Formats: sequence, C-alpha cells, structure tokens
Amino acid sequence: MSTNEREPIGVIGTGYVGLVTAAGFAELGSDVYCIDIDADKIEGLKQGRIPIWEPGLDELVERHRDRLHFSTDLSEALEHARLLFVAVGTPPTYSGDADLSAVHAVVDAMPASDRHALVMKSTVPCGTGEAIKRAFREQGKEGFRYVSCPEFLKEGSAIKDFLEPDRVVIGDDGDWAGDAVAELYAPLEAPLVRTDIKSAEMVKLASNAFLATKISFINEIANVCEETGADVVEVARGMGLDDRIGPKFLQAGIGYGGSCFPKDVSALKQLAGNSGYHFQLLNAVIEVNELQKRRVMSKLHKYLGTLVGKQIALLGLAFKPNTDDMREASSLVLSARLQAAGAKVRAYDPVAEEEARKLLQGVDFVASAEAAAEGADAVVLVTEWPEFRELDLRVLAESMRGTLLVDGRNFLDPDAVAAAGLAYEGVGRPTVAGRPSIAEAAV
Repeated sequence: MSTNEREPIGVIGTGYVGLVTAAGFAELGSDVYCIDIDADKIEGLKQGRIPIWEPGLDELVERHRDRLHFSTDLSEALEHARLLFVAVGTPPTYSGDADLSAVHAVVDAMPASDRHALVMKSTVPCGTGEAIKRAFREQGKEGFRYVSCPEFLKEGSAIKDFLEPDRVVIGDDGDWAGDAVAELYAPLEAPLVRTDIKSAEMVKLASNAFLATKISFINEIANVCEETGADVVEVARGMGLDDRIGPKFLQAGIGYGGSCFPKDVSALKQLAGNSGYHFQLLNAVIEVNELQKRRVMSKLHKYLGTLVGKQIALLGLAFKPNTDDMREASSLVLSARLQAAGAKVRAYDPVAEEEARKLLQGVDFVASAEAAAEGADAVVLVTEWPEFRELDLRVLAESMRGTLLVDGRNFLDPDAVAAAGLAYEGVGRPTVAGRPSIAEAAV
C-alpha cells in the first residue's frame, strides 16, 4: 500500500454509529465495506436511501458512493479489509446490563485469522474486550486481534464530530491493530489517548455518565430556583464562566434522553453493582432525570386545574433537535402522563413524526406548530427545534383557547412570550405573566 493510499475497512452494522463512521472514513479516502444482516436496509442503502435522519449524512454518502460498498455478506469485508469496525446495537436488558448478543454473534462469525482485527465502536461494558479475546481463544481464533475505539458522536452534529473530534481513544494490546487504527485517524490530527482496552471501555461510559450528571445537577438547581425565585439561566451563566465547570450541559430542562445517556448511565451503574460497588451518585442522576420529565404536569395543573378534556399541544417530540431519534425522549413520558390525566394531546415535530407515530398512541399529529396550538389550553415546548424561535407568538396566542406556554427547554424569550399575551413557565425561571398589547391596554 503506497503512502497516499488509504487502508480499506469493514463496518459491521449500518445503524447510526456504523453509517456515520463509514461515511466519515470514506470522506478520508478509505474504501468501506458495510455489512448488515438487514437485507432491506442494505438494499435501501444501495439505492441511496438513508435509514436515519442526521444533517449532512445523506450528502456525504452520496458523494462517496464509489467508496461505500453495502452487503449482507461478511466475506466481502473480510476479503478487502483487515480492520472490521463493529457498530451493532447493545441495548439495555431488563436487568440493566447491556445486551451483547449482537456483539457475540459478530465474534462467532469471524474466521480463524492472524491478519484481521475487530475494532469495537459499539458501547460495551468494561471487561467486554477480555471476554471477546477469551472467546477467540476458545474458538481457536487466537490470531484475531481486538481494539477498543469508542465513539463520541453527538446526534445532530455527528459528521462534524467524526471529522473534527476532540479526542480519539484507542485501547489495544500494543500490536499492529492498534497502530493501524491510529494511522486511520491520523489525518484528523486529534489528541490521541492510546491506552489499555479496559480503560478505553471505561472512558466512554464515564464520559456520558459525567455529562448526564451535569444535566441532572443543573435540573436540581433549577428546581431549587423555582422555590427561591432565582433564574437558573443566570445561575448557569455565572457557573459556566468558571473554566473548571464550563457552560456546556448546564441547560436546565425536562431531562435528557436519546440512545446514549440513559443506556450508558444505567450500564455503568449496573457494572459497578455487578462488581460489588454501589454507585450512589448515578442512582440520584437517574432518579432526578425521571422525575424531571414529570414536572411539566405540575405546571399544567397549577394553571389549568384538572386536565380532563383539556387540549395540550406538544412542540417537538425527538429527544433533541436535528435528529429523528425518539429513544428515551421526554415526549414519550409526557404524552403518556397527559393522556392518563384525561388530556387530549396534539403534537408537531418537523422531522421525527414518522418515528413518533410508532411509539406514541392516542396522539393527534399535525403539520405545523400553529396547527398544534390551535384551540389548545396550553402549549408545551418539548424539543428546542430552531424553527420554534421564529414562531409568531401573537398568532399562536390568538389561535389558542388558553394562555399558558410551558418552555421545557428555556428556549424562548420570556418577555416576548408575555408580550404576546401568554403566561410563560420555564424550568427554574420566574413565571412571567402574559401582558396585553398596547392596543388592548388602551381599550
């Protein structure tokens, strides 16, 4: 292989992590052999259909169609690539442990080889690498190498995160495989953490658990702010200027969700418990997050009393903006609680409706925020989609039956909401009563 030629790689699993990883390495110049057991998904990818919504991903895949090869046949990847990146799902089981059945299926499918290596992108518990290497030995595949290379992609900005990473973590046994993975990432010129396999596995879990802890902490501060009259947005601004703390993940709201934080926090807590250690802090982080999703209900009851027969509009359903991911979204809990209390729920999301329809029962889906608000007794902003900043709040207020707007992400300007005649309820912020317009006041 010449110095200008990029090494071809295999990617097993074409979900969120796998597809972004494949497209990212194709952008860097590698031929990528993408393997998945879902024949329909593979056929769709061959035809240019992207199964997930991620800004810029469809353009990147289209640009590198000549480098991206999709198949259900593992032998294609084994033939062309020595590095096989594993990006299969590891969802939580009922016990809280990670379900590693897909990972072990990949391990079992590998041939005896001394020229291949598995590179683990899937989030797995600390100790998984040792278990996989033991399985290789038991199956007579001692030559197969193993590398832990956790992903740190944020949904909504995953392409940028891949191409401009804040670090690359590689855990290996100090052999050719780790060197080869480091060489693949070298053009990105990111800080490299080259460490042992167990430490690399722990970096991923610990990072997400810490970020989730910051979110739950600021949400607890927000709840205290509501009792004392302080404004959590100002509190977070003052805290974030301390470079030991920083401003990121200090946005109070109605809780975190998605595919990573809930799963990884629970997995780390379970890992600690299985190891004989009671991780008390993470118990609190999880509890705070679950309760936070329900605090909207008390705000609605405060203004509306009983919710029986009330029309509630939900703006945004995905767990965060710029994604269609509904996993562990706050809207799932909120819509269920509202309907249990007798309310009628109307909802709008600019991207996630198709996914939301699979999970939300009894919800009336509409085509715009304005349509959701029409005749509503209250509007709840659940996901901070940028388009919601451009809403004509006066038009929104005039179409509503009630006057309450609950800003579950502290995304809107409270004074602008009040000027439109609506009562503003944020998270950890003082209530701002609706004010009549100048014309109305003159009358």
